[in-house]
Amino acid sequence: MAKLTGKALVAQGGGPTAVINQSVVGVVLEARRFPEITHVYGARHGVSGVLKEDFLDLSQTTTQNLEDVGVTPASALGSTRDKPDVEYCAKMFKVLQAHNIRYFFYIGGNDSSDTCRIVNEQARLTKYDLVCVHVPKTIDNDLVGTDHCPGFGSAAKFVAQAFAGANMDNRALPGVYIAVVMGRHAGFLTAASALGRRFEDDGPHLVYVPERPFDAENFVVDVQKVYDKHGRCIVAVSEGVSDKSGIPIITSLKGAEKDSHGNLQLSGTGALGDLLADLVKTKTKIKRIRADTLGYLQRSFLGCISATDAVEARAVGEKAVQFAAIHGADGSVAIKRVGDYAVSYDLIPLDAVAAKTRHMDDAFVNAEGNHVTPAFLKYCRPLAGELPTQDRIFAPAVAKIMNNK
Repeated sequence: MAKLTGKALVAQGGGPTAVINQSVVGVVLEARRFPEITHVYGARHGVSGVLKEDFLDLSQTTTQNLEDVGVTPASALGSTRDKPDVEYCAKMFKVLQAHNIRYFFYIGGNDSSDTCRIVNEQARLTKYDLVCVHVPKTIDNDLVGTDHCPGFGSAAKFVAQAFAGANMDNRALPGVYIAVVMGRHAGFLTAASALGRRFEDDGPHLVYVPERPFDAENFVVDVQKVYDKHGRCIVAVSEGVSDKSGIPIITSLKGAEKDSHGNLQLSGTGALGDLLADLVKTKTKIKRIRADTLGYLQRSFLGCISATDAVEARAVGEKAVQFAAIHGADGSVAIKRVGDYAVSYDLIPLDAVAAKTRHMDDAFVNAEGNHVTPAFLKYCRPLAGELPTQDRIFAPAVAKIMNNK
């Protein structure tokens, strides 16, 4: 395809992340370098903004404003949970034609990559010259074809720090602590809870991910064993853990509920953590049991950003423009790990990514299915980056005088 002259459009879809704006900034600043891209528009609230022609002219934004937005968490352009079908994309495509959009960059996860694929097919059918590039983003880290996803590293850093803090609290006032982490189909983010462990008895002591069947009876046994050994127990569990039949545990314990988008409600109400805590209460004699659901905090927590994640999120936006403007190539930007640790960037076909889900490698989960392995920690540490210092008091005990028995 010859180099196209026209406008570029960038949009954000799905759940926000701490570094998704770096990808927008990468797209905008890089697009300004190419004279054939006459304007750079931003669609407010993703594909829904495309249908409404709700655009901002990002060509007129100052570089300083963009840089400040880049270090700000969450989706600056606004996002959407719309999942476009062919009819939806056909309407989008007409808007793109009307505005002479020749480059479309959609930052998002599985659904966003599928949207790019459908819009790309619409353009080909009508012989309209349009380059569509999917820019990867998801805290779930579940896109296929890439070593990892921008957004995951910062969320992993937050989860690791949250559990490290909970571990210190739990050690000061022992008991059982259960926290539910985002992850409907993949357990990468829950597994990141183990990154902050420093001492042998640090929590999380148990980690449960969707890649392994969850058995409620075995769960209670596991908790009791850890409690008997350490006098306390910290549990990290993915919202999407399911039984051996593939039925989410939340439905077997409570019954099926759906959210406003028709998706099975997993952890948004805090029900899963409460139900697991109640299970431990009724099946054991442990008295002090607490449960939390990390919820939205893990996605866009201000000030908790992985440096690696921020750099790579900017880079995938830049590379998306380069693949589109220099090579006229459609596809999805993929991160490839090189050595220990560096990355390179590639462009893979949209249909290789669209609507597909990646799961944790078998080597990342232990044989018992209740914790992660050193292989996962090696994979994840460079992505989350450096964690805050934590230590314990090391001092000899003073001999007792009044009660020396």
